[in-house]
Amino acid sequence: MLSERAHIILVPIDSNDQSFVALGQSYNLARLTKSKILLLSIDDGHAKNIKEHLEELAKEAKSKTEQPVEIMIRKGDVYEEINKIADELRPMFIIIGIKRLEDERRVKNALQMIRKSKHPIISIGGKTHKDGCKKILMPLDLTVLSREKLPRTVEIAKLFNSAIDIVTVIGKEISKIEEHKLHMYANQCMKFIKENHLHTSCKFITITDKQDIAQTVIEYGEKIDADLIVIVSDSDLSIKEYFTGTAAQRLISNSDIPVLTLRPIERRDTSQAVF
Repeated sequence: MLSERAHIILVPIDSNDQSFVALGQSYNLARLTKSKILLLSIDDGHAKNIKEHLEELAKEAKSKTEQPVEIMIRKGDVYEEINKIADELRPMFIIIGIKRLEDERRVKNALQMIRKSKHPIISIGGKTHKDGCKKILMPLDLTVLSREKLPRTVEIAKLFNSAIDIVTVIGKEISKIEEHKLHMYANQCMKFIKENHLHTSCKFITITDKQDIAQTVIEYGEKIDADLIVIVSDSDLSIKEYFTGTAAQRLISNSDIPVLTLRPIERRDTSQAVF
């Protein structure tokens, strides 16, 4: 839960202009949570004047948030260092820019870093950002990991005073029994959200074999003007996609809407099936 985390927003900065969009997205979050912004740069030996550049960004961030801003420079592999530092600090959020037009290897490494992280990561793929978060989109399925998302999403929604819109994508692999369970669970989720004095709605979308689950969620998010999509690791969207992990990766890679990826809660007995 957020209350168990340090009041730090970790923002990796590199030459990628998408990281500056991510930095802008951190301002309102830092103000709301009264958190320090930590600007992190990994020195690969090619960039020049790293310290001076970070100091300029830190000065601007401090003036816009009125919160403490610090800089940190490390050497090593970019994505390994981000997770190492996050493990040391336990930040409230990591906010990272995802540039889809980069080389495939860099994008793959970024997605792997997000998947391995033990900390909440907001990935920013769009070119613009909003100061607030009026609507959160929460994809829902029947997995235990998806169920973990609800109380954590409610906690974040309370922070922003956001509405929570639930979406469930139903493909041919979903049986009638599973579909019925989804309707029951969605109703339970809506009840819980309303008990926490937040607005909510629910949408069931049936797709064909040719339609992409992740893209369906993205398009629905754009339709309702969602400000954030919340997923847990790579477990969301469908039972079939869970085993490949591709749905969540495509959602993170292709969404202009910021995506918050939460880490599954650790369990002592990992041998049990999650379905």
